[in-house]
Amino acid sequence: HLIHHTSGIRDYLELMELAGMSDDDYYLDDEAVEMVARQKQLNFKTGDEYLYSNSGYFLLSVIVKRAIGKSLCEFAEENIFKPLGMKNTHFHDDHTMIVKNRAAGYSPNKDGCYRINMTTLDLVGDGGVFTTVEDLFLWDQNFYHNKLGKKNLINQLLTLGILNNGKKLNYAFGLRVSDYRGLKMISHAGGFAGFRAQITRFPEQKFSVICLSNLSTINPTKLCKQVADLYLAEQFKQEKAKFIELPEQELKDKTGAFRNPVIGTICELSLKDGKLMVNLFDLSFQIAPLSKTQFRSVDGPVDIDIRFEKQDQNKSLLIHVTMEGGKPITFEAIQLVSPTSTKLLEYVGDYYSDELQFTYKLVLEDGKLFFRHKNAPKNPLSPTLSDMFRVRGDTIHFIRDDQNEIYAFSLSSERARNIRFVRKRVE
Repeated sequence: HLIHHTSGIRDYLELMELAGMSDDDYYLDDEAVEMVARQKQLNFKTGDEYLYSNSGYFLLSVIVKRAIGKSLCEFAEENIFKPLGMKNTHFHDDHTMIVKNRAAGYSPNKDGCYRINMTTLDLVGDGGVFTTVEDLFLWDQNFYHNKLGKKNLINQLLTLGILNNGKKLNYAFGLRVSDYRGLKMISHAGGFAGFRAQITRFPEQKFSVICLSNLSTINPTKLCKQVADLYLAEQFKQEKAKFIELPEQELKDKTGAFRNPVIGTICELSLKDGKLMVNLFDLSFQIAPLSKTQFRSVDGPVDIDIRFEKQDQNKSLLIHVTMEGGKPITFEAIQLVSPTSTKLLEYVGDYYSDELQFTYKLVLEDGKLFFRHKNAPKNPLSPTLSDMFRVRGDTIHFIRDDQNEIYAFSLSSERARNIRFVRKRVE
């Protein structure tokens, strides 16, 4: 379950961020383990869903260390990297270690320039691999030659996860198994701080594309596919999807707010200069039509497909959002609410989460609600439905007692659902 992201364990990176930590902050393995251990709920019953969680692979690294008495860095060097001849690859579990020819990560800043964006975390398993394109090629080729010896190793790595209902995932052991233009494709993307990476293999063609980048705005997944489009053009069984033109009114009919009923996430679609724009998970990007109902992101941070589904007259419009070839997430059209300043005063106060061991202060300024704590979102909370708000891609649902007084709220981010914050009583 840790390997296939079906454990339901909340993502430790999101938990740390919700507890006021940023990419620039430093904490230890034990602190991350303690954070995960304090959680009183899972995102879902183990095995019921797939939801990517960095906690899974981080905890696997802890298991390796406790089981054999060696760090993942030591274990991987002895059993993977050295046997494959990967001389410039290691798990970077000491951020003070000097690495020859290492790249710095970069991200845009508010002034339209760039800043260095690099983590000081020593946690590995879910990331932290320092490598090169040449070394990754050696790792990639081992899927054909199996130099590491174990007879069934390669088949095991490509075995898909299965949910409790018997449904197969497209996710194996840290690898996605999918189809691209009629050809089998095995791939995985990753990103943290100022770095983005993608490796894409077409096993039947013995063709791979590896893209490592040190700028947070680069989309390596798209770049890998563009390279494959050139080199495998004559072998693809399907034409590459092409965008079409739709009347502006048809695009306008698709605008509005949409809500995922499971975690309350809001997706907003708007029309700008004749283009359909999406705001989702605190990301903003354009989508263009492949058909009247099927749309795809244009130069987005990741590859996103959106399918529109018109239901019966008495039912709302649905959209199904698929990110990076994963499973579709369904959203239904809603009407956003606009509470008055007097109404917003009900929510003001301090709220404490014993799972995060952190307090959120909620204040009313200029008729808008703001969180005021370490590394709090700078944007105000935006109302969605009654007693529900969103900020920074997170959903906040306020909870009332028998006297209709607000006593708590539940916060859900993309990979950490239903974290309870209880209102502190004013003496």
